[in-house]
Amino acid sequence: MLKKILHVAKVTKTPQERADKLQRDLLRHEAKIGGQLFGPVPKGGRRDFFCLDEHTWVWYEEWTDTKGNKQSRTTRYDIRPNGIVKAQDGRAYQSISDQEALRIRDAVNAYERRVMAEIYEPIYNR
Repeated sequence: MLKKILHVAKVTKTPQERADKLQRDLLRHEAKIGGQLFGPVPKGGRRDFFCLDEHTWVWYEEWTDTKGNKQSRTTRYDIRPNGIVKAQDGRAYQSISDQEALRIRDAVNAYERRVMAEIYEPIYNR
């Protein structure tokens, strides 16, 4: 996957296009790694967990329900000075419990360790 991401320089035209594509590809790869933190993704499903910006984490999941219908849920976690709030599927933000905040903290720490180990350390240690 890393070779595919770095191949971007040969496929796009301008330096800005290359930078934009590289950033999108890295974010997609990070999201996939993040989605695997919570166990195997069910067949036919998709799960992403990633850092959108310095204050926002996103959890996205797709699955097929028992009736065969595709379902999805997007949860945005906004890290604020006075706590963490979340919004699901575009609804209003609401505060989260202390337990959920601890789980998010643990997930963020695991994400950062895995993303560094799988993407960035191999680049830096070349």
